[in-house]
Amino acid sequence: MAASPARRRRWEREQARLKASVVEEDTEEWQKDPHFSGLQRVGGVDLSYIKGDESRACASLVVLSFPALEVLYQDCCMVAVTAPYVAGFLAFREVPVLVEAVQRLQQKEPQLQPQVLLVDGNGLLHPRGRLFLESPAPCAAPWYSCSLVSCSYSSPLLAGFGTACHLGVLTDLPCVGVAKNLLHADGLVRDELHREQVRSLQRSGETFPLTGTSGKVLGMVLRSYNNSSKPLYVSVGHRVSLGTAVRLVRACCRFRVPEPIRQADIRSREYLRKQPCAPLEVLQAVPASPESKKEAELED
Repeated sequence: MAASPARRRRWEREQARLKASVVEEDTEEWQKDPHFSGLQRVGGVDLSYIKGDESRACASLVVLSFPALEVLYQDCCMVAVTAPYVAGFLAFREVPVLVEAVQRLQQKEPQLQPQVLLVDGNGLLHPRGRLFLESPAPCAAPWYSCSLVSCSYSSPLLAGFGTACHLGVLTDLPCVGVAKNLLHADGLVRDELHREQVRSLQRSGETFPLTGTSGKVLGMVLRSYNNSSKPLYVSVGHRVSLGTAVRLVRACCRFRVPEPIRQADIRSREYLRKQPCAPLEVLQAVPASPESKKEAELED
């Protein structure tokens, strides 16, 4: 199922609105401590899809103790993923069911709410979006020189708003994006120079920055585990600085993938294996705000 032009425009506007709320700095006292004193609970989220069926998935949320990294809470739930996949808009497909998982935790075990979420995906390290603004007459000026507040030109005003940002803003929790592959964004590509830089990471904890053609550092490449030469791509999601995000991811790694995400993935896959015919909880991937819901009623 493809996304209609009206839906894409609505998603673009919603991304732009939510992007304005992203906080790219530390907001918690524990983040400022070299040893994360005060941090007791770290969450991880993941979606595992049924093989051959991209509309059915298991949404998993786990909460681990810190620094022991023992599982305190888990929630695995079969869901129907109804929004189509569109490159650059994955969050509109997956975040609604993850928000539901966080809300279930807040209702059932509020004392176990995580102080930070690690997300299997990207935050600011995300392809540049395209924001379409309407005006009575088209404008031929380049986006960077146009002075009109509302312009019909397709302008790349939105950069860096992946799943970790989206989930962080909607839950108001600190979030970190942790990806296993480089997502091409702002001129970043997995070319020979990038591969050479990856090879230069010889020990766990070594990093190098991902600087786009815009000059902005979008994330860090981290070798998280001595026994694996494959790095992680860490980026800010919400309410955390990049330096803190990298330190936290490293502190949560027993293996290559940080333990909260690893446990969420293991448990969601195990849930699928044990309950292949589990009943679906149908959760519509609807717009995330009353304002955009009104737009949906007008445009769809």
